[in-house]
Amino acid sequence: MKKWEILKDYLFLLTGTFLTALAFNFFLIPHRIAPGGFSGIATVVYHLFHIPVGITILLLNIPVFIIGVKEIGGDFGIKTIISTILLSAFIDFVKVPSITEDSILASIYGGVLMGLGLGLVFRGNATTGGTDLLAKIIHKFCPFIGVGWILFTVDFLVVLTAAIVFGSSQALYALVSLYLSARIMDLVLEGINAAKAFVVISDNAEEISRRIISELERGVTFIDGQGAYTRQKKNIILCVVNRMQVTRLKTIINEVDPMAFVLVTDVREVMGEGFSSI
Repeated sequence: MKKWEILKDYLFLLTGTFLTALAFNFFLIPHRIAPGGFSGIATVVYHLFHIPVGITILLLNIPVFIIGVKEIGGDFGIKTIISTILLSAFIDFVKVPSITEDSILASIYGGVLMGLGLGLVFRGNATTGGTDLLAKIIHKFCPFIGVGWILFTVDFLVVLTAAIVFGSSQALYALVSLYLSARIMDLVLEGINAAKAFVVISDNAEEISRRIISELERGVTFIDGQGAYTRQKKNIILCVVNRMQVTRLKTIINEVDPMAFVLVTDVREVMGEGFSSI
């Protein structure tokens, strides 16, 4: 791995853990919002016993790391250990006041900031340990249970505990934060280059492709196709456009061939000319 790539990973890791810590200190911890995972458990413990959140996260992770090394090897990597230590330290030592008195706003802003931070950590090829690693360990001993279900169960139990300790309203705020953090995390990991792929079957494929190239300045690929019933051969158009061009492309297709068969699918990320670099 090149030195710049290693440096970039650690910059992502450092920035991501710092932003995640700010999400907890600015919004989640002061408003008793426990958004699942070890951090959620630590938030509940803090408000019950006044044990610092960072210390609790670290203490919960230590046995998981030890078992992880023993049972599944050190695949989770040194970066995960570093990110866990950094997150714990930032949460406990970066003291900032809550910047809103509204728990709804806190759940929204906290979820967005946490998702941004965790997304950057993942972009740095690391995790913050916790339930991700725990789920892999449990899955090894119970392979019939999927990792996703284990994570869901742990988060559900944490939110349920928060509902018992803090009340049902705080549990709902935690769910809001969980949802938003997941969405923002996906956005960070996949980029903002999500697009739409069009597959067009038409007798006027040449005219449609010409207008796509000239009016939308997008590339077009012809795929050889043949109707199963008619046995008629024709070109099938494959074209990827950004979200702002979807309506215009539909208009072009409708103007050229209203009877065209069009398939539109979501593309999570596009790399190449006209989109992001590979």
